[in-house]
Amino acid sequence: MDQPAPTGHIRLTSHPNQGTSGAPAIHWGAPDALERGPIVGTTANRSQRNVIGTHSGSYGVYRALAVAAGNLTRGHRADLTNTFATDLVGPYPQWAGAGDASKIVSLDPWGASVQSVYADYLAQGYDIRPTIAITKAHIHLPEIKQAIAFQRLAIDGTVLLEDASATVTKIAVEPVWWLPGVAARFKVSEAELRRALFEETGGMYPELVTRSDIEVFLPPIGGQTLYVFGDVRDLANPEVTLTARIHDECNGSDVFGSDICTCRPYLTHAIEECIQGAQQGGVGLIAYSRKEGRALGEVTKFLVYNARKRQQGGDSADKYFLRTECVAGVQDMRFQELMPDVLHWLGVQKIHRLVSMSNDKCDAITGRGIEVGERIKIPDALVPADARVEIEAKIAAGYFTDGSVPTEADLALVKGRGLE
Repeated sequence: MDQPAPTGHIRLTSHPNQGTSGAPAIHWGAPDALERGPIVGTTANRSQRNVIGTHSGSYGVYRALAVAAGNLTRGHRADLTNTFATDLVGPYPQWAGAGDASKIVSLDPWGASVQSVYADYLAQGYDIRPTIAITKAHIHLPEIKQAIAFQRLAIDGTVLLEDASATVTKIAVEPVWWLPGVAARFKVSEAELRRALFEETGGMYPELVTRSDIEVFLPPIGGQTLYVFGDVRDLANPEVTLTARIHDECNGSDVFGSDICTCRPYLTHAIEECIQGAQQGGVGLIAYSRKEGRALGEVTKFLVYNARKRQQGGDSADKYFLRTECVAGVQDMRFQELMPDVLHWLGVQKIHRLVSMSNDKCDAITGRGIEVGERIKIPDALVPADARVEIEAKIAAGYFTDGSVPTEADLALVKGRGLE
């Protein structure tokens, strides 16, 4: 980052005064915050910028609208007084490292502590924004009340309170991509990655192809929210039983209760498992990623719903993935290669109980050096009738297995659709 731009480098007239002369250098994977350097995505003082893009991902567009409408002062600088994290995370050994072996390439490990680790920079006038925020909260879910009523869960006054709410630590994470490391994860060259990002966003970020000296990108995508049941520090202790689910967003089911998939039932079942684990002296983790419709988007998802239901013979497991691919060109764009980064940020070394039967997720986790023990399958009783097609399709495709011999119930589902 502190190297001069190559000879013949193009400086864009649409980005006046942008350069690295006044910007802190970024040494990704350095063992401490000051050596690594702060992430500066400010639009107010362009000479301080050392990244491509701006903070807040897609919400940057709303910020632009607020400025254009006169509701937000251009260049507003956040007052970070008393915004510091409620819990300390790290630093952990996984935070350091560079090159292809780097454990973390898609978020800023120091993003939750900029108020302290970069206090001197802030005092000098650098506009540095946290990319991670940590707070305390309670969550209320009807499924948890039901679990209490059926005596699957018991109120303990610490994890589960008298009003049936659960105490949690909530962590919001914005994406921060170190492009050389992201490219290495996907086994492509950095130039190929930059070109694809530039072209597929309609040229939204010209610096991707004109500023090879800037290696960090703040992509306009959704981030993650983590819900921790129990002590956050226990996540890094392999001796403490960790129950975890990595859940990708499904607005229709998660929020509105659509019964065409198992997303909300699996999510709430995982929360129940996390609460129970925390009550038994362990710790629970829900990592919720904004990847709506397998990262294809909700419009594409609804188009696929229509195509599945209108096809000759009706919705069927054998056409489940095919109809998605016909519309979107690919079955799934969630690509779990970057997902384990947040686990490394938390210091996780072992997930004792993974509430997910996705081979893609499990393989991504173990492939990045994190041990996985037991895998918890969604109980058959929680699968909505309209979601049976999804389950059958995943069983037939080998996506939804733990490598064990299929149960009679699994075989019955497959046989019922003629997929044996």
